[in-house]
Amino acid sequence: MNDATIADGIHYFGLTGFPLAVRRVRTNQTHTPSHSHDLTEVEHSHDFCELVIVTHGSAMHMLEGTEFPVTAGDVFLLQGRQRHYFYNRENLDLINIMYDPEKIALPENELRRMPGYCAMFMLEPTYRRQHRFASRLHLKRVPLAYVERLAEEMEQECEEDIPGREVALRAKLLELMVYLSRAYTNSDTTEAHALLRVGNVIGALENDFSKDWKLDELLDIAHMSRSNLMRVFRKATGQTPIEYLVRLRIQRSMEMLRNTDLSITEIALEAGFNDSNYFTRQFRRILGESPRDFRTRQGVQSAN
Repeated sequence: MNDATIADGIHYFGLTGFPLAVRRVRTNQTHTPSHSHDLTEVEHSHDFCELVIVTHGSAMHMLEGTEFPVTAGDVFLLQGRQRHYFYNRENLDLINIMYDPEKIALPENELRRMPGYCAMFMLEPTYRRQHRFASRLHLKRVPLAYVERLAEEMEQECEEDIPGREVALRAKLLELMVYLSRAYTNSDTTEAHALLRVGNVIGALENDFSKDWKLDELLDIAHMSRSNLMRVFRKATGQTPIEYLVRLRIQRSMEMLRNTDLSITEIALEAGFNDSNYFTRQFRRILGESPRDFRTRQGVQSAN
């Protein structure tokens, strides 16, 4: 179906609200909606991300035309524009944490240093259909109770709307993401391990972006063949590992151009480019302007 309902963030965050909301879904005998704009049984997609925590019961989840069984303890991310709905709900209780990752200003650079975050939040949604949902995170009772408590604290912050709410919500979301990422690292399924191997590569690049990486080093980290790493990495990120690294370096150089008075040559070296001319060419290729023009537009004065 191409005419799925769009769950617009404005219905959950408000016109000017902080772009994070927590909604509970409980299943009763009549399947009465749990809240306004409850689309659990209606095919829909989002213009935001939704972290789903299954706290009780079971159901079938139809996602992009493929069905998966879900049970208590399952935790997974729905990215924007993924069509889905639940059916055959048996005492199903969910906590949906909805957020806009761009507007909430998450520290993606730091998060991507964790292989578990890369695997669960970046790779697993892409490989869900291929893995038949076997690469999902499944929590046992004690860690699920901890995650549910964090979600409840976020729900309370959303409802109280007192000063400091935005800071508290962002902090609790990050705490939840770190906890889930670490839990994913300890997953015991073959499919999860495959994603973690690629997550280890992304984490290594994020942690040491200025290093003169060789492809063989990345293959050793992933314990994968060249063709397999290239295929999985490109499917997950849309780029080769080397292109990902170049863009990562450009991103970090943009931060230095905005926030320091280092020279262009010094920034090129700090970002991992041994040749400032090559750095300028790559910068222009990706951003359409030179580093110097970018810095001038930002109103920053360089050292030379």
